[in-house]
Amino acid sequence: MRHITIMTLSAAALGLAACTQPNPEAEVERALQNLNVVDESNLNEVMLTVGDPNEAVNYFAGANANDPGRIDLQRGLAKSLIRAKRPQEGIAAWQVVVAHGESTNEDRVELADAYIRANEWDDAAAALNTIPPTYETFKRYRLEAMVADSRQQWEKADSFYEIAVGLTTRPASVYNNWGYSKLTRGDYSGAERHFIDALRFNDDLFTAKNNLVLARGAQREYTLPVVRMTQVERAQLLHTMALAAIKQNDITIGKSLLNEAIETHPQYFEPAVRALEALENNA
Repeated sequence: MRHITIMTLSAAALGLAACTQPNPEAEVERALQNLNVVDESNLNEVMLTVGDPNEAVNYFAGANANDPGRIDLQRGLAKSLIRAKRPQEGIAAWQVVVAHGESTNEDRVELADAYIRANEWDDAAAALNTIPPTYETFKRYRLEAMVADSRQQWEKADSFYEIAVGLTTRPASVYNNWGYSKLTRGDYSGAERHFIDALRFNDDLFTAKNNLVLARGAQREYTLPVVRMTQVERAQLLHTMALAAIKQNDITIGKSLLNEAIETHPQYFEPAVRALEALENNA
């Protein structure tokens, strides 16, 4: 009896071992599936960061058609459309993402961004209003500031810009936007301070250099600011300052600055030459 019991237990043990022994083909298939997921994730990331944005649009459109309902592919398509400067299509794509059951507040911020790129400010404001106030990110407040600017709600804009600056370690673009906001309000000295702040964090930002010259020119300060610039940038900034002087009817100063811009530029500076010729012909 004991012998039979032992044999029964041994058979059971062999049966259990047979059940738990891995199936080599199944293991290989699982490994390949995992590898495909990794490869696809890497390819998705590459398509979002490098390469032609229109190629990325085609890639994610095809991926969505083959595997509909995946929010990561939907996001990839929406981001690629924005990168390709196709904001209207980007809006439609982000609306699909936001309607997905797995959407996040970050997706709603991206939808608001798409609306702003399409110059649809009321829709951008509506999208931002769907986000709870507890969701505090740099991009959310930067967009809130821009929407407030569009409505000339200056105090709100200043408050949002200040919050946005505090939420990033690279605030140059925010300071530049804030300065441009002050420029449109006629607060030229305030604008100048913000453009200087922008260049303090990124002295390669030519837009801020150009805006700084505009702010100084609006105050009839016709000397270039002390910032790092290339020879070509110097010529371009002199051209900008000349136009600011001419706009304020300081024609003699404008001509002098145009001549300096032409002499400074290492190549033929056609816009400055045309402006100078126009002034001389009118004279």
